[in-house]
Amino acid sequence: MRQILIRLAAMAVICWPGMSPAQILPAPLDDAAWPSVDPAEAALGQLLFYDPILSGNREVACATCHHPAFGTSDGLSLPLGDGGRGLGPARAVDPDNPPEQRVPRNSQALWNVGAVEYVSMFHDGRIELDASAPGGMRTPLDADMVAGFASMLSAQTMFPVLSPDEMAGHYSENEVAQAVRQGRLTGPGGAWDLIARRVAQVPAYAARFEALRGLAPDEIGFTDISDAIAAFMTFEFRSDTSPFDARLRQGTPLDPEAEAGLTLFYGAAGCAACHSGPFQTDHGFHAMGAPQIGPGKAARFESHARDEGRFRVTGRAEDRHAFRTPSLRNVALTAPYGHAGSHATLRGFVADHLDPVAGLQSYDRAQAVLPEIPVADWRILDDPDQSAAVAAAVTRPAVALSNEEIDTLVAFLAALTDPVARDGRLGVPDTVPSGLPVPQP
Repeated sequence: MRQILIRLAAMAVICWPGMSPAQILPAPLDDAAWPSVDPAEAALGQLLFYDPILSGNREVACATCHHPAFGTSDGLSLPLGDGGRGLGPARAVDPDNPPEQRVPRNSQALWNVGAVEYVSMFHDGRIELDASAPGGMRTPLDADMVAGFASMLSAQTMFPVLSPDEMAGHYSENEVAQAVRQGRLTGPGGAWDLIARRVAQVPAYAARFEALRGLAPDEIGFTDISDAIAAFMTFEFRSDTSPFDARLRQGTPLDPEAEAGLTLFYGAAGCAACHSGPFQTDHGFHAMGAPQIGPGKAARFESHARDEGRFRVTGRAEDRHAFRTPSLRNVALTAPYGHAGSHATLRGFVADHLDPVAGLQSYDRAQAVLPEIPVADWRILDDPDQSAAVAAAVTRPAVALSNEEIDTLVAFLAALTDPVARDGRLGVPDTVPSGLPVPQP
């Protein structure tokens, strides 16, 4: 270990000419990094977040795929939404209502997504702040997007409920899914309105919305529901009390291995080129050659299994296979890793991430966490041309590190784990007003 520390100290001098690590590290976070939250609205949002009433078949809650027991993700490479039973890696296909397909991308962790510096949502940034767009946000609905959201995070919550494989179910199963299939999303009788009417018919929810916003039951809209959920996520999943935060605020040193990893992360390994800022993300999009598994992202009239990431949003060739830089807060809790959940362990992902092309070529499929379902998961990896296209999009040069140096990086990433956020502020409710089962591991 002493030799590693000496080597990393030398690297720091090279990578930070004239600068100390303290000068290159992000500034400590304070309350200004988050919007203010009404505690009553957060408490209402907590109930809605854990209530399956928002899903077409009343079986899937937001928490099904974003549960604190799995780091606000779901412990799977690719989620099973509607048509699944159970929670986390134990989730399996419901034989009475089998899903048509896996959800195409890994369930993203929710840590700090309510922070004011966030300018886009989802792996491809398809919801993003844009002053020139209706309502100041660009979304897949473009001009048809409804207005009235308190935040971009609130707008984001409106889309999983429309996805057949996530929460809506399929068109023969319920009225919400039928509305989605027919393209009736907004306005009276649209999918969002149908869900809002369900919620408004629950007396406890109606009473809370009246107390909070002075709304009569027939005035409750899905924007009111999504605003409450966003307030809960902002409050509950705020994460800024990790050992790393203590180092930034008070200068409290990390343990020696994590401290060596910090020097490497912000120095010779080049991690901070993309994982910059207080949340370890530049909010940008980069092609890093992570293996593509599962159904990919295709329109209903398309039959391919490609997921070309940001390219599907912008149409720019340079965005092909680029995905949003994830925040690394609590990353030790959020396995599996990658936009398709390709890697079961953080160390394995870091090792492959240092040399993405070589990592893609040597990828071990056995590590994917995929509940059994009769679908084709390996179409892209089985196609040499498609795999080559993913590799060719990578522009980052490989970084050579020893096994011991990789261990120090992983130790530093563990120092981003926040016990307050991990344990929760409001936590998981025992019951929800609809009386439906609360997702529990």
